[in-house]
Amino acid sequence: MKKQIAILGSTGSIGTQALQVIEEHNDLFEVYCLTANNRVEELAAQARKFSPAAVVIANEQHYERLKELLSDMPDIKVYAGMKAVEQIVEAEPIDMVLTAMVGYAGLAPTIHAIRARKKICLANKETLVVAGELICQLANEYNAPIIPVDSEHSAIFQSIVGEGDNQIEKILLTASGGPFRLMSEEQLKTVTKADALRHPTWDMGAKITIDSATMMNKGFEVIEAKWLFGVEASKIQVLVHPQSIVHSAVQFVDGAVKAQLGVPDMRLPIQYAFTYPDRLHLSEDRLDLFKHPLEFFEPDTKKFRCLALAFEAIKQGGNMPCIMNAANEIANRAFLEDRCSFLQIAEIIEKTMQRCPFNASPDYDVYVATDTEARRIATEML
Repeated sequence: MKKQIAILGSTGSIGTQALQVIEEHNDLFEVYCLTANNRVEELAAQARKFSPAAVVIANEQHYERLKELLSDMPDIKVYAGMKAVEQIVEAEPIDMVLTAMVGYAGLAPTIHAIRARKKICLANKETLVVAGELICQLANEYNAPIIPVDSEHSAIFQSIVGEGDNQIEKILLTASGGPFRLMSEEQLKTVTKADALRHPTWDMGAKITIDSATMMNKGFEVIEAKWLFGVEASKIQVLVHPQSIVHSAVQFVDGAVKAQLGVPDMRLPIQYAFTYPDRLHLSEDRLDLFKHPLEFFEPDTKKFRCLALAFEAIKQGGNMPCIMNAANEIANRAFLEDRCSFLQIAEIIEKTMQRCPFNASPDYDVYVATDTEARRIATEML
C-alpha cells in the first residue's frame, strides 16, 4: 500500500521539493491532500499533476478561482479556510502530514494532526518555538511520531539513530551565517531586502531567508532542538559554517562527535522523514570533500541580536518564545515591505518581549492570546 501524504504548504520551497521526492518514488507514496495560502494557480497545477483526494486554499477569497481551475476534475474535493486545513489532516486515509506552512499558522493544523495520531514530518519550526512543551505532551499522549525535516534537526536525528539512551553532551548546530556574515554593524544599517534575500547557499522562501540573514532562524532552531531532543539550550552550541556541508553534529559523553554531511539540498531530509528508518536512492548531487573546505566560526551575537534574544526567550520559557516569534513575524514582514530597517527587526522583537505580559505556564488559549497581543505591540512600534 502506498503511504498517503498530506502536504501543508505545498507551493512553498519545502512543499515543491517534497512533491519531487514523491514523484521519484511514486510506487511508495501518494499525495492525499495539498494546501496553500494564496498561490491558487500553483496549487491547481499541482493538483492536476498529482490528483490528490482534496485541496485546500487557506485564503477563502481564492476559493471560487480554485473551484474554477479544477472544475473538470470532479474527483478532487476543493475546500477553503484555515478550519478546513485543520480538519483535512484528520482524514482517516492519511499516514503522514508534512507541515511546511510558514510561521505561527502551522501550529493549529499540527495539533489536529497529532490528535489524529498521524506521523508528523515537521518543517514548520515555529510550531515548537511557540508551543514546544504542549506539542511534546500531545505527541506523547497520542503516540504521534515527530520526524524533523529541517536540515539541521534531521542531521541531529540521523546522528543519534542507533545510540539508544547514550547521553548527549552537546549539540553542535551549524549555521551558514547568512549573506551578512562578514559585514560590520555600520554596514548593516543600510542593507536592503534585496541584499538579505541573496542567501549564499540555500534557496528558501522569503520569510525564512530574512530569518537566516538576522540569524533568528538559528535561534528558532536552538529552541526546536531543545524540544525535539530533550537537551537544554545551554548544551546547544551554534557554529557558523559558511559551506553548509556539515548540517549539524552531536557530541556524546565520551567525546565522540557524529555529524551528518551532504550537499545543501532539502530533498534528502524530506525523503528521510518520509522513509525513516529506511534510506532510498535520491537523484541529487553527491558531496565531494575535495572541492569543499570546512570552516567553523563563533557567531557574533552582538551584531546578530536575534540569536541572543532567542537564547533569552528559551531561558525565560513560558510564553516568551511565543512573544518573540509573533514580534519576529511582524518585523520580518515589515522589512520585506520596506517599513523598517534590517537592524530595527531585533529592536522591535526585544521591545515586544519587554512589554508583552509574561505567563510562566501557558496553555493553548494563552498561546493564542499571546500571539495576538505580541503582534499588536510590535505593529504599534512600526
